Amino acid sequence: MHDFGFRGVSSYETSAIGSCAHLTSFYGTDTISGCVLAKNYYSAQEIAAHSIPASEHSTMVSWTREREHDAYKNFLEIYPTGTISCVSDSYNIYNACEHIWGEALHDQVMARDGTLVIRPDSGNPLEVLERLLNILYAKFGGITNDKGFKVIDKHVRIIQGDGVNLKTIHDIVNLIERIGFSTDNLVFGSGGGLLQKFDRDTMKFAIKCSYVEINGIGSPVAKDPITDMGKRNKPGRLKLIKDHDDSYRTISNIDHIDEYDKAEDQLVTVFENGKLLQEYSLETIRATCDIDIDRLDFMHIMQTH
Repeated sequence: MHDFGFRGVSSYETSAIGSCAHLTSFYGTDTISGCVLAKNYYSAQEIAAHSIPASEHSTMVSWTREREHDAYKNFLEIYPTGTISCVSDSYNIYNACEHIWGEALHDQVMARDGTLVIRPDSGNPLEVLERLLNILYAKFGGITNDKGFKVIDKHVRIIQGDGVNLKTIHDIVNLIERIGFSTDNLVFGSGGGLLQKFDRDTMKFAIKCSYVEINGIGSPVAKDPITDMGKRNKPGRLKLIKDHDDSYRTISNIDHIDEYDKAEDQLVTVFENGKLLQEYSLETIRATCDIDIDRLDFMHIMQTH
């Protein structure tokens, strides 16, 4: 998943925080502010992420419709090696892939020491990708991998960066499998939605008061509105614990008295009373994030919505 989100968020700070969160699991980004934050606050020793030369619509349409072929040819000549990405839907994505990339510039693409990544950026992704995969396979050839899926020649790939979210990724991958192509043919990107199209309800995240001490006397507290039971919170002192099957649950000193005292709290105090108590590097966080995604129940829930 490549991050295109800088221009689609509310501020520089928003882009930096969201992009750095994205970098815990991915290495491709065009949002440089996230790399700066990772270096300044998370001790990133090396370059936190990377990108490739990529065109955008203004650099393509400035050549005009009549010189679309020349625009693409110039792009190949400027970058004769390496992976590059070219947006190709300024006029007719199907004509661009079939007749310009696939015929007029075919030999130049195949002679490159690197990969041309073609970017569609409009239309229904399912319809567009199905048609493009078939066009590019017909024009550039490819192989059938060990699992029986078609892989386009290594000189050509597609990036889908329009309308991408958890649900559409799921739909796109299912489509690609159904029509007999490998997901190796495709990479994903996302814009502002990746960094900012969510709120605290996306992951059911909330911070609520559960325990108070007044004059040295502790008391469990909780909100329990009659109009919305879903907003009730757990009362008492809480711990997040890990069970023997590596699943997590929250217990309180009220409902789990014996278990509470013996249980190890998985939450660690990082910042308290103006002091940083724990410092984590980007590399450490990435290692923590490198887990089996099938264990994340919320991911499966989100894909169905």
